[in-house]
Amino acid sequence: MAKYGFGLDLGGTTCKCGLFTNEGELLDKWEVPTDTSNGGVNILKNLAAAVKEKMAEKNISADDVSGVGIGIPGPVSGDGVVNRCVNLGWGVFNVEKEFSDELGGIKVKAGNDANVAALGEAWMGAAKEYSSSVMVTLGTGVGGGVIINDEIITGAAGAAGEIGHIRVNYTEEMTCGCGNHGCLEQYCSATGIARLAKIRLAMNEDESGLRAIPTENIDAKAVFDEAKKGDVVAKEVVKRACEYLAQGLQVISAVVNPEAFVIGGGVSKAGQILIDEVEYRFNQIAFHGCRNTKIILATLGNDAGIYGAMKLIL
Repeated sequence: MAKYGFGLDLGGTTCKCGLFTNEGELLDKWEVPTDTSNGGVNILKNLAAAVKEKMAEKNISADDVSGVGIGIPGPVSGDGVVNRCVNLGWGVFNVEKEFSDELGGIKVKAGNDANVAALGEAWMGAAKEYSSSVMVTLGTGVGGGVIINDEIITGAAGAAGEIGHIRVNYTEEMTCGCGNHGCLEQYCSATGIARLAKIRLAMNEDESGLRAIPTENIDAKAVFDEAKKGDVVAKEVVKRACEYLAQGLQVISAVVNPEAFVIGGGVSKAGQILIDEVEYRFNQIAFHGCRNTKIILATLGNDAGIYGAMKLIL
């Protein structure tokens, strides 16, 4: 009976790797550099070598391995086909089949990295007591994953959970990275919050601790740090970002009605101030049947992806 599995969280710079028991105990974790040269042709070879090396080190045979799960930064269909990963150089191919071949036939399951992180939080993190949850990752961009009845909702083209591209402002003139205007990502990502702060500071000469920071160095952390000290301008920026986030969450809640929203990513390190602001605004605008949705902080941090990748194969 297989006892172990591997969870891999593949990024453009490194791949986080975890060796787990089938019960979800993390036994070991390490990182492998991502070789994106030549269209990422060596990525799966390198990861297979790293998994085999760990199996040899721990004296684990192929029969002892349930499988290898992998989270990928791009759309992945239910049958394991990757549909272009720009920052890896990948086109369209069946990653599950190719990776399994590299591993000598060990079972492989693949999923979008944000969906997989959501699954990790649902399995062993903040949402483990809920069967339906939506994870919202506030990082350089805004990503997400939808878990309903313990299953990832991937959508027809693997694009379900692209929460960052819900349109929340119809008057925005700046273009989002996706080519549209007024996406949630433009206001609630780390870069979005910094942008809101710079716009607000340019509006007038109001006193603010943020003015002591060179404009190019203003980031989301600085905004939240100043807001916690009571800085009026920073508090306004936090309020605005949280209004947009609450708007996005109320749309999602009316469609899938999860038990909980799990807020993760670098911006979530702001902590309770973020949760309190979003919760207050969400409860003002959400449909009455959705207002008891919990809004909670993620707990697995950077390990959510490897936990979720492991859960894919179980």
